[in-house]
Amino acid sequence: MNDRHQKRSRGEVVFDTVNLIILLLFTALCFYPIWFFLVNSFSSSGEIARGVYLLPRSVTTYNYTSLFKEVDNLLPAFRISFLRTLLGTLLTCALSSFTAFMVTQRDLPLRSFCYRFVVITMYINAGVIPWFLTMKMYHLSNNFLLYIIPGSITAFFVILLKTYFESIPEELQESAEMDGAGIMTVFLKVILPLSKPVLASVAVFSAVNQWNSWYDNFMLVSKDSLQTVQYLLYLYLTKNTAITGNTAVNAMATIKTSPASIRITITMVTMAPIVIVYPLMQKYFVKGIMLGAVKG
Repeated sequence: MNDRHQKRSRGEVVFDTVNLIILLLFTALCFYPIWFFLVNSFSSSGEIARGVYLLPRSVTTYNYTSLFKEVDNLLPAFRISFLRTLLGTLLTCALSSFTAFMVTQRDLPLRSFCYRFVVITMYINAGVIPWFLTMKMYHLSNNFLLYIIPGSITAFFVILLKTYFESIPEELQESAEMDGAGIMTVFLKVILPLSKPVLASVAVFSAVNQWNSWYDNFMLVSKDSLQTVQYLLYLYLTKNTAITGNTAVNAMATIKTSPASIRITITMVTMAPIVIVYPLMQKYFVKGIMLGAVKG
């Protein structure tokens, strides 16, 4: 009790104050890019050209209303991107974790070969043409499964999960097997409940990758009903940058919008879901990375 109420020295107070100031400045530096895009997205294109840094100027929602009016099928594209992110993340967590669990089993034939075969895919890439031909051969063009199947087992995730699984005491699995549990029972009822932090980390990584992906859409999907929001916004940005860059085409449009305002608004639209979801997963994400990166 006396130690708790012991008066702190002047040096300790100064040290803690300096640390607090440094941490606040670092937090502000990390948060400012998001704030910068937010205030600019609600500012007019003329004010953006002059420079908007702290508060929006000539506040307007024109950037957002014009985006949602001019981009056809934007709301259905959000649905496709949401389903892609959700289902792709769930499938990646399930298959990558099971693959990682199996290569930790000493009784698995060619266990080391299977693991090295997965890892080597991080260093060897066949290229775009073989990938394109393979997707066509499996009839994944113009197919929603194109978005979720190819990345369902990812080498980086397998390494992360395998390292974490190896840190779980083997006695837990042995005890479950002595009680008659099979391999799937051990995986579902023993390993996965103890692996929530690293699974959350994999889920965050996978969700961000799925949400931001558009190249597979560009290469292999032509159906309007399967377009993702990232690809539609990319097309909108390309088209409007060319139009607003030519004042002779539409001078009035140039006054209301500009390539900078279009880019900033699109950035906010695509970034908002991740910014909202990530804080909810942060505590699991940090713990999972720490535990999954170092064995023991």
